[in-house]
Amino acid sequence: MTSTILRSTAAAIAFAGALALATPSMAAMMNFNASLSGKSEVPANTTAGSGSVTATYDTDSKKLTWKGSYSDLTGPATAAHFHGPAAEGKNAGVMVPISPNGPSFEGSATLTDAQAKALMDGDMYVNVHTAANKGGEIRGQLTK
Repeated sequence: MTSTILRSTAAAIAFAGALALATPSMAAMMNFNASLSGKSEVPANTTAGSGSVTATYDTDSKKLTWKGSYSDLTGPATAAHFHGPAAEGKNAGVMVPISPNGPSFEGSATLTDAQAKALMDGDMYVNVHTAANKGGEIRGQLTK
């Protein structure tokens, strides 16, 4: 009988320990947004175009998920990207390509450590390119 009680007690302790270790980690979900305009491009331009991007970043999986839209560009979008690391008013290389499928777009990507740092530091921006504005027609800095 004592042996049965000891085994039951040991099993209960092992189960409680497994539960404590199996508690899922809670990833932080961070929300970002950007308002896109020609005046935010470097150099600025006078386009009537505008747009917006909302993004969610999962700090555990490093997955960035986004949705965006634009309107009133000088022509069809030829490309769109997340760029960085760069503060407002500065240019940087492409970090993550975006497929600008018409006036709205969405997608996701797993960021590298350097890309994640640029995002968290506020040093990532979005821009949309057109034939008339090859360097970018509208741009916006991603902010929390």
